[in-house]
This record gives sequence, C-alpha cells and structure tokens, in this order.
Amino acid sequence: MHNKQPQQSMPGFNSIFRKFLLWRKRHISDSRFIIALSILTGFTAGMAAIILKKSVHWIQELLTGGFIREFGNYELVLYPAIGIFLVVIFKRYILRKPIGHGIPDVLYAISRNSGQIPLYHTYSSLIASAITVGFGGSVGLEGPSASTGAAIGSNVAKALRVDYKQITLLIGCATAGAIAAIFKAPIAGILFAIEVLMLDLTMKAVIPLLAASATASITSYIFLGHRFIYEVKVLEAFEVNQVPEYLLLGVLTGGVCIYFSKVYTYLDAFFRRRLKNWGQRFFVGSVTLGMLIFFFPALYGEGYEAVSACLNGDYAYIFNNSIYYEYRNSMPVVISLFLAIIIFKVVAACCTFGSGGIGGIFAPALFMGANTGLFAAGVLNYLGISDISSSNFALVGMAGLIAGVVHAPLTAVFMIAETTGGYNLFLPLMIVSAISYLTIHYYEDNSIYTRQLAQSGDLFTHNKDKMALQMLNMEKLIETNFLTLPKEANLGDVVQVVSKSKRNLYPVIDDDGSLLGIVHLNNIRHIIFNRELYDNTPVSSLMYYPHNSVEPTDSMERIVEKFNESGHYNLPVIENNKYLGFLSRANVLLEYRKLLKRFSES
Repeated sequence: MHNKQPQQSMPGFNSIFRKFLLWRKRHISDSRFIIALSILTGFTAGMAAIILKKSVHWIQELLTGGFIREFGNYELVLYPAIGIFLVVIFKRYILRKPIGHGIPDVLYAISRNSGQIPLYHTYSSLIASAITVGFGGSVGLEGPSASTGAAIGSNVAKALRVDYKQITLLIGCATAGAIAAIFKAPIAGILFAIEVLMLDLTMKAVIPLLAASATASITSYIFLGHRFIYEVKVLEAFEVNQVPEYLLLGVLTGGVCIYFSKVYTYLDAFFRRRLKNWGQRFFVGSVTLGMLIFFFPALYGEGYEAVSACLNGDYAYIFNNSIYYEYRNSMPVVISLFLAIIIFKVVAACCTFGSGGIGGIFAPALFMGANTGLFAAGVLNYLGISDISSSNFALVGMAGLIAGVVHAPLTAVFMIAETTGGYNLFLPLMIVSAISYLTIHYYEDNSIYTRQLAQSGDLFTHNKDKMALQMLNMEKLIETNFLTLPKEANLGDVVQVVSKSKRNLYPVIDDDGSLLGIVHLNNIRHIIFNRELYDNTPVSSLMYYPHNSVEPTDSMERIVEKFNESGHYNLPVIENNKYLGFLSRANVLLEYRKLLKRFSES
C-alpha cells in the first residue's frame, strides 16, 4: 500500500476574496471603485436585457412565424394562456418564490430593505417575462429588465460590502443600464433612474450613471445593431402654428393616462382581493385575455410591430389576423377598432398580470400613446380641422402616455427621441409630455409604480427628511424593558416594581396582554413612602389610559405627529389592543439624525 501524501489545501475562494477587498481598500478609492463597478453593472444589466429581448423574439418567431395576415389565426387566443400557465407553474412549483412586476419591488427594496434584493431576482423575472411576452402576454419587457438589472446591482454591491448609499447608486446604475440597453436610449436610462427611482442628482452619482448607461447602450449596439428601436420613414418638421394641435394632444393623452391609471388600479385590486386563489385568477384573466385577442388581435404581445406601423401612419395592422379584415377600407370600422384597442389595451395588460404573467407597463403605455396620436391625427385630418402629420402625432403621443402613466416627463421626452430618432420634435415632445403629466397629476399624486408604496408609507422620495423618516425601522426602535404590573396590583406592588426599574413608566397589563393603563412615577411620587396606603390603594386608581398610542402599521411621519400632538416623551405601542412596548421620542430623533447624516453626505 502506498502512503497517502497529505494534500495541500488550496486557499478558499472566500479567503482570496477577502484579500482582494483588503487590497482594494488600500489601493483604490471608493469613488474610482464605484465607477469601475458601474461599468461592470451596466454591462451585465445590458446583457440581461439583450438576452430577454432575444428570447422573446425567438419564442414569438417559433409560435407565429408562419401565420397569414388575412386570416384569423385562432392560435393567438390560446398562446397567452399557455405562456401564463407555464409562468404560474414556474413560480409555484419550480422557483417557489414570488416574482414582482419590477419597479415597485425595486423601490421597496431601496426604501425598506436597505437596497437588498434577493439573488433569485437576477434570473426569475427574466425567465418569467420572456415566457409571458413571448407567448403573447399583452405587457412589456422594461419592468422585468429594470428589476433584473437592479437585482444584479444590489447583489454585486452586497458581495463587495459597500454601504447603503453605494448600494442604492449601483441599483440605479443597473436599472439605467437595463433601460438604456432595451430601448437603446442612454439618456432616458439615466433620467429614468433619477425620476422613477428618485436617485439624488449629485456629481458622485452622475458619473457612475453615465458610465453604466453608456456601457449598456454600447453592449446593445454590439448585439442588436445601430438601428433605432422604432424606425420612422418620414418625420415632418414642427411648425409653430401647430402648437394648438399639440396642446390638444397633450390634454387627450393626459385623459387617456387617467383612464389607464383608474382601470389598472381597479383591475389590480379585483384580481388580488376578489379572486382568492391562483386557479380563479388564472382562469378569469386568461379567458378574458383570449377573448380580447380574438376580437382585437392587435392586443397580442408587447405591440412592437403595431407601434412601428403607427409611427409610419399605417393602420393596416389592426386588421391583421382579424375577423374584420374584409372591412379594412371602411373608415367607420377603422375608427371603431382604434377606439377599441386604445380602451382594451390596459384591460389586456391587467388580465396578463392578474392571471399570473410577468411584464412591464411601458409597452402598453407606448402602444396606447402611438394609437392615441394616430387616431387623433386621423380624426383631425378626416374632419378637415387640421393637416397634421400622423407620424408626428403618433410619436409625440407615445411621450404623452409615458410622461403621464410613469410620472416621468423628462424620461418620456428623451426616450421617444432616442428610440425613434425624432430629435427635431423636441418642442412638441416637451409640450405634450408636460401637459399630459400636469393633467394626470391633478388627479393622481403618484404613478402606478408608487401608489401602493405611498399608501403604505414605503415610498422613497427626494425629500431627505421624509426619506429618513421612512427608512426608520419601528420594530428596532420599540423598547421592551419596561416592568409591567398586573391588574390586581396595589400601591405596595407598584413600589416594589419602582425599586427594581430604571424607567418611570409602568404599564398595567391584563391577563391576555391588553394594555389597561399606565402608572407614571411622577403621579405617585407623593404617596410612595406612605405605607398605610400600600394595601388598600388599587393600581386602577393610580393609572391613566394614554390618549395617544402607536400601532406597528403607523408610518413614521404619523408617529412623529403623535409625539407632537401628545407632548409625551414615550408612547405605548399597541397591536390589536395588545401591549408590545414603548417608543421613545429621543431614540426616534437619534436614529433619524443618523439616517439624515448618511443621506446628506455628498
């Protein structure tokens, strides 16, 4: 037998990684390191977006490549349901974890989870959205692309042990890169991170955002070519005398945005609250989506070809694969179908989401915007009111919907200019985006992305005071080292508790944990040495019930208001009438100041 020689253990990966981090700290400054990471993050986020887009196009070509436009291809009705069913199986039985629709999850992670996004989000949204959209789900790819990019940025930052501000910045870089890659719009990617993710626009943030967005765009050019996302054959020059028409379009797109928002909110609540299990949601959503696609095949998929047709003034796509094909030359039928697909696109998107599909809302908004613009131009020209360019109106209408639905007017202006090459229409783009945004903002303070987060007090904002308050974790601030008293206690029992406690508040608790009242040391100080009162003075005569208390669901802004209203330094925390502990004004203020200092460092 040969004696086994002891094997020399190779240094483990963790050991090498720790040595790298130490070397980096000594030789590379934080600012340069973040720039290097932003380039890496931009590249990986861009690659993820490219893989997603290629996957969707491959699936679509596989399923619909042989279709004949003149006939109603009834497979279109079934494909989305098959895709959504596959996604549901993937979520429930393979991944066994929830998958969100993108931006709201990213905003929540920044606001409430210290920028930490689970590792599985780096691939789960990509897989689920590729199947959903590839099989014809009536949603887009930008939300999953952004959430995939954000997850990449978050996990890179976590692995390299950077602080919260740098994690947030890398999430912004990755999101900007994903948007820049999928739309070939580097400036729009940066503006999206600033307007939607609400990153602070400081010099330390601008350079990494530029690096990430530029890297992702170059990656997209290499793998997807230099062509614009939406090719427009002819764009007429803007003339000043057309301003009234564009003002009208701004109001119209603002109204469509309000409709989009209201329908989306209602149907989202309907699927989440009225339909209790995934089977009901899948059946109702997929059947409704299939019926809509049967009557209006233009609602199938993300609508890339439909938007491209609109931008070239071509409405023939609304008759492709349609039962109305023989009526394609009838103007009343054309107008009716335009109205129908504008009205039902958001319904189709909500059914895709509600039944279990994964996707984004950019594509439905772009689709509705292009169709709204083309429809408005057609009506104005048909009635002889104006002689406006249909292509121009369709292009600018897209900006109006993005500005209003996402509440991001600058992103809308530059995204549409960059994706179409419509740089000579900057002025009408600005007019329509501003009017549309102001119109919906009058009715809705928050976008579809931020409404639920705002209602729950979890919305990340540019206001550093509010942001610091929202970032406070109430569970960590609850103090539980207050000695309690039973309801049968007397003054003698109270004195014994006072002798053992370092606090001046003593909650009186029922047998089931309910708060009956509070004994304050200042209120009994004058009698605690009178032994004659110890046995015949019940605690009920010594306590008071607080007028103000805190619930775990209260936002920190509301808690601060309660401190100001009561004038107290401590407030009891009560959940379902059960006593949990106390919140201290001093501790809240101390943590608030720490967070504010962290956010204010440039």
